[in-house]
Amino acid sequence: MSGTGSRSRVVTRTARPADLPAVLGLVRQHRADAHAEDVLSGHTRLNAAASGFRRLLDDAGHRVVLAVLPGPNAAAGGADGEVAVGLAVLGLDPLSQVLGNPQVTVDTFVVHREYRRRGAGAVLLAAAAAYAQENGADHVVAAVGGHEAERQRFFARMGFAPLTTRRIVGLDSLTRSLAAWQRSGLLVPAPRRAPLRRRPVVRALPTAAVEG
Repeated sequence: MSGTGSRSRVVTRTARPADLPAVLGLVRQHRADAHAEDVLSGHTRLNAAASGFRRLLDDAGHRVVLAVLPGPNAAAGGADGEVAVGLAVLGLDPLSQVLGNPQVTVDTFVVHREYRRRGAGAVLLAAAAAYAQENGADHVVAAVGGHEAERQRFFARMGFAPLTTRRIVGLDSLTRSLAAWQRSGLLVPAPRRAPLRRRPVVRALPTAAVEG
């Protein structure tokens, strides 16, 4: 798969196993920009990352797309000298497929800070749109942090509307919170139900006297 933007030399292609170093570099930059280094560690052992990356590439429910500036051998089909400037990890939301209304998710979306405003983001979204068409999806859903103002503006310009808020918690922290709830003798609060509406009481009218 490849795509191109009318105002940019940047093109997209499906990632290959050899692209792992470029992918890790882009992901680490994204986490640094999002101030998420303490939440999501980017110091994964390379051999473990390579194994997981291969599984992701082989997963029929996902597609890893790179935005690249072509190298000098691009015309001959070579990749020598190309520069990876963006990354998108596309997927199919499982529940939406069960419900018969598939949605494409953009779980990771990164454009290298030195190559922004050059069309890389647009060609990545074009790849997402093509992936949606291939899978019969009518919507594309992107995950964007509330503090990522530049990214929020970009997606808004592309027509994305706010949908939901995602929260994250470490397993240790969640376990401690649940233990505290148990020690306090309280149950985890159940979802609130809407109050039942009372039906209006219909009172019988007094029978009118019959005149003789």
